[in-house]
Amino acid sequence: MKQRRLIWQLYPSFLILTLLVLVAISWLVLAELRDFHYRQTSQDLLARAQLASEQLHLDLEVQHRAALMAKIERLGTRSSTRITVIQNDGTVIADSDEDPRRMDNHARRPEVIAALQQDTGVSTRFSNTLGETLMYVALPIYDNGALFGTLRTARPLSDIDRTFRSIYEDLIAGGVLISLLAAPLCWWLSRRLSLPLEKMTAGAQRFAMGELQTPLEESGSEESCRLAAAMNQMAIKLSQLIDRETGQRQEIEAVLGSMIEAVVAVDHQQRVIRTNPAAAQLFGITDGPLTGRPIQELIRQAELLRFVQKALASPEPIEDELLFHGAQQRYIHALATPLSAHGDEQLGVLLVMHDLTRLRQLESLRRDFVANVSHELKTPITAIRGSVETLLEHTENDIADQQFLKIIDKQGQRLNALVEDLLDLSRIEQSALSHQRELHRDPLLPVLESARTACESLMLSRQVTLKVSCPGSLQLKMDSELLEQAIINLLTNAIKYSERGGRVLLSASVRDDNMVLIQVQDFGCGIAAEHLPRLFERFYRVDRARSRQLGGTGLGLAIVKHVAQAHQGTVSVNSQPDQGSIFTLILPQNTPHDPS
Repeated sequence: MKQRRLIWQLYPSFLILTLLVLVAISWLVLAELRDFHYRQTSQDLLARAQLASEQLHLDLEVQHRAALMAKIERLGTRSSTRITVIQNDGTVIADSDEDPRRMDNHARRPEVIAALQQDTGVSTRFSNTLGETLMYVALPIYDNGALFGTLRTARPLSDIDRTFRSIYEDLIAGGVLISLLAAPLCWWLSRRLSLPLEKMTAGAQRFAMGELQTPLEESGSEESCRLAAAMNQMAIKLSQLIDRETGQRQEIEAVLGSMIEAVVAVDHQQRVIRTNPAAAQLFGITDGPLTGRPIQELIRQAELLRFVQKALASPEPIEDELLFHGAQQRYIHALATPLSAHGDEQLGVLLVMHDLTRLRQLESLRRDFVANVSHELKTPITAIRGSVETLLEHTENDIADQQFLKIIDKQGQRLNALVEDLLDLSRIEQSALSHQRELHRDPLLPVLESARTACESLMLSRQVTLKVSCPGSLQLKMDSELLEQAIINLLTNAIKYSERGGRVLLSASVRDDNMVLIQVQDFGCGIAAEHLPRLFERFYRVDRARSRQLGGTGLGLAIVKHVAQAHQGTVSVNSQPDQGSIFTLILPQNTPHDPS
């Protein structure tokens, strides 16, 4: 529907309202005036009927009918009134204007019936006898005290109607004239009311286009001035809000642009909401804007897309390390956090990605260096130990030389153990990163028994008992050799740090989430809480003197941690001083993406 301007709604309304008021007032005045004239006419006819009835009471006899007729005609002529005498049965016996013999019976006339019942009857109707509208007034007449009939007077209303037709014509002419005079006034009033609104509309359109510095003119009525003032105040606050939002947006853009981490916001349809330059640089995107495009179109990395789907399905933040394939492999650390608006409505997820490729390359160099150095050290260490053993065999009588050679032999053994552990650790790290080792589903109990057998001699020397608890049906997707080595390391530590005659518990169970728990519990000296966070770091020792005395290299628990990671699991420790420790390997019964 087409909208009309306010002035074209006000102007016709005012003009029509003016005309309606004129018509209503004229109709009321004319109706009242007509009623006044009708009342005056009826009162006049009543007075004439009363005067005529006083003169006719002696002429009602049948023998005087001729005199009655003559008198009625004379009275009617003098008073310009039609006078009719009607008997009780409705028979007309005299009429001033017509021959009674040709007139109908008047018993059913309203004024006659009313006169016979209520002493006075008044009626206005069209007369078939005279062919025009008349007003009738009837009075009862009596003959010698008895009701004889009615005396009716009548007068045509044509003079009144002619007068009112003339008044109607004058009113129509006056109405047209008043309308012509009122039209400019209505236009002026309409314009006066609509002009401030038109100015405010134009000002609001300027506000909508961002021109908030030009205030509206506060003119017109009080309401218009208040509205203009409110809109000016709104423009000021809106300008301040826009400036603040613009400043905040610029700050956000500056922060995002300065970040070295790639930031990508994705909605539930996996369309990009926001990115920063580091993201475009990370993914090598240069063709057009990124906002609004599906992330599958911009980034063709299966691991990242799976990570995004997982993040959208998770109500909690998640993180993972992803491997991007391409011309050059890239290691990306990704953190996904739910992206929420005001309230609890979740808009999508916010991805923060950091390129770890350089760090992983340095770690690879470090691993290669450690592996190479450790490998190269094996030859001289073996030569030194062989030489020391030979010297010990030929210096049986020189006690001082034997003491020094034993020190060299002991440190050589320790150095050899250290090199062996470094090589094992490097091998485990390399196989975990390159996925060289295949994991097979095998029963877990034989692995635990094999680890127990490997620690048999140490248990005998420390007089420690070891109890193994594992369901025979429990199977695990694992590398048996690596897992056995990790359990041996945990058992070795538990036995060494247990009191003589103590006991160690080795158990395995399955949680409700299909995670396998392998626990090694001892009841020895325990570990203080401040050491627990760093316990699985390389070469970290709780008690350095005792660790060296027991022959530890400081790499056993680091190897356990890397074995757990190679199985995509974790390792944890719960310990209190003088109460013992519980080391727990938490491994998935099935590795991710492996339904078996």
